[in-house]
Amino acid sequence: MTEPQRTPTQIDTIADAWVDTLAELEPTLATYIGRFEFNDRFGDYSPAGHDRLADAARSTLADLGGAVAVDAIDQVTKDDLTRELELQLELHDAKWHLRDLNVIASPAQDIRAVFDLMPTDTADDWSVVAKRLKSLPDAIEGYIDTLREGISAGVVPARRQVSEVVTQIARYTVDNGFFATFAGEAAPAEGSLPASLARELADSSGAARVAYDELARFLADELAPAATEKDAVGRELYALQSRRFLGATIDLDETYEWGIEELARMVAEQESIADEIKAGASVEEAVAFLEEDASRKLVGTEALQRWMQETSDRAVEELGRTHFDIADPIRKLECMIAPTKEGGIYYTGPTDDFSRPGRMWWSVPEGVDTFDTWRELTTVYHEGVPGHHLQIAQAVYNRAQLNSWRRLLGGTSGHAEGWALYAERLMEQLGYLDDPADRLGMLDGQRMRAARVVLDIGVHLEKPRLDGTGTWDHDYALDFMRRNVNMPDEFVQFEVNRYLGWPGQAPSYKVGQRIWEQLRDDVKDAKGADFDIKAFHKRALDVGGVGLDTLRAALAR
Repeated sequence: MTEPQRTPTQIDTIADAWVDTLAELEPTLATYIGRFEFNDRFGDYSPAGHDRLADAARSTLADLGGAVAVDAIDQVTKDDLTRELELQLELHDAKWHLRDLNVIASPAQDIRAVFDLMPTDTADDWSVVAKRLKSLPDAIEGYIDTLREGISAGVVPARRQVSEVVTQIARYTVDNGFFATFAGEAAPAEGSLPASLARELADSSGAARVAYDELARFLADELAPAATEKDAVGRELYALQSRRFLGATIDLDETYEWGIEELARMVAEQESIADEIKAGASVEEAVAFLEEDASRKLVGTEALQRWMQETSDRAVEELGRTHFDIADPIRKLECMIAPTKEGGIYYTGPTDDFSRPGRMWWSVPEGVDTFDTWRELTTVYHEGVPGHHLQIAQAVYNRAQLNSWRRLLGGTSGHAEGWALYAERLMEQLGYLDDPADRLGMLDGQRMRAARVVLDIGVHLEKPRLDGTGTWDHDYALDFMRRNVNMPDEFVQFEVNRYLGWPGQAPSYKVGQRIWEQLRDDVKDAKGADFDIKAFHKRALDVGGVGLDTLRAALAR
């Protein structure tokens, strides 16, 4: 049931205006949340564009500081938006944008990825796509200008990230790469494109390919020689990024030691379940046993997509009857194979009006063609229901109570990913992982998340290696991951490169889960015999996406 309509306050107005500002200055972000009025262009990726965004954040922060919260909803908005704006300005002052290049979530990927989310049902939709493609070279030029300023200032990314992105771009721009196939296969849902529009798409797509090739040349010829050999970003920048992804301040050294202990606990739990799968078997032997089981394999991406969709639909239907109130718009979740081959599985939320539903995406690396259901069952719950989709789509749906910032843009990786890992354990408790093989798969993922707490903090803070032979670096990190995950090596290599270029993000999953569990236990202790886990979940999710320190304060109130 929907909540009664709330009368917007001064703080709601400020928050909504900030969303409008972001939509105009960052049109790719607007597309992500379903604001399509800026779909025909990109934002300004140049240094001037970054300064303009910082000025807007300062102005909004000043407005927010003068506003008085009238109720608990207002207080959460003020707390969380203030935290977000202050951190954004700290990162700007630290010149993070001058080195913003990595293998998964930087302008190098985002400029291309926005086309995955654009409407393509009509000829008019494709006309908008053509206009955005035409504006792509200017976006790339601005991005190059920003990275070039970073070279002048001595603020540069790691060389490893530069070389990996050059390789990614080559996949975008080859004759059978993204831009060629995207334009070549353009077609509305009904009818065909006018010849003039088809030519415009072809020309604009060709210009986009040229622009990305120019970015690759810049990266290889100018940025790579200036880039640092060191993958570590150091304690000061890492602390900023950790706050960015958690929305909470943590003790990095204590968290590192906790990560080591949590990893050991995951290993012990896996070993116990391995014995259930095959008497006396080690984890490796149990995995090998399961990998020989043809009934647990999927062959080809079509089979993978179909299995994902069927599994997701079943979870939504069953949990919607028994454990959660799931509104009709939230019940639709599309499971997709991503058009790229980078590796990784991710979720994109619905548009504000649910015209584009929430989507679970699987980016399958080149050469990977078989998939084990026992490994991936928990992934569907993580990305779908009761994981990301339930959490994020519920916030979008709650428009009667939450302003557009709270529904569409608030929150952190630690809040979202921490909930998703919390949801995996919940599904185990609800009996959806009773098969020991499926539980082993869940623990495989939890073990990986614990391992990368240790790896991420270890590398970026240059901690001593666990074996005492020196300090953490790429080679030790790669070997460490290979020993702690059961995944194709293409995935492992991509994952490690991701951690090295996106500091603080990977630990936010397991650390976020830890904080979610601490919050639940705090409320349980406070309420005693009156504690109701279902009521706790509803209350916590109704807050919407926020930083975890904000969520802690909200639940305490």
